[in-house]
Amino acid sequence: MNTHLRPVPKSIAAGLCLSLLAVLFGFVLGGVFGAAESSIKKHLDDSGTAVLQSVYQGDVAAKDAIVKKSWDYLKRAHLHGGAIGAAAIGSILALILLCRLGMLAKLSALAFGSGVFIYSLFWLFAGLAAPGLGSTSVAKETLSFIAIPGAGLCILGLCGTIVSVVRDCFFRSTTEF
Repeated sequence: MNTHLRPVPKSIAAGLCLSLLAVLFGFVLGGVFGAAESSIKKHLDDSGTAVLQSVYQGDVAAKDAIVKKSWDYLKRAHLHGGAIGAAAIGSILALILLCRLGMLAKLSALAFGSGVFIYSLFWLFAGLAAPGLGSTSVAKETLSFIAIPGAGLCILGLCGTIVSVVRDCFFRSTTEF
């Protein structure tokens, strides 16, 4: 173990690991999309076709529009995992490098890391559910119990990071570290 590095609390390490997991999730989705795009699109179409009469009242164009939007939602899961995951990693590294690792820093790292992973999953689930529900809006509403906490945790984690960095970099003397 490097003795010149200070120990990182488990909650911060957990937030970092969850952020890395979200990035991995985004990368894996990208690979799956590249390898099986037509199969995934067929699955989405089949889900809509299964309820074509009962949900779409036989309107193939309406089903096709939802299937297309569902594919966009799956791509959002991929992009949110990678992009917000990377932002969370950067945020947590800023906490580790610049801040005292008190309660706010610990909670911020854990919130951002868990939030990004939860929020990325929301887009995946919404994309998969929408064709069978007949609406992307209904899918989002049905799964809002995943989206709201995920997005909220990301926002709280980032805000906590900003407060910690500003407080520790601008309002604390360097002798306090």
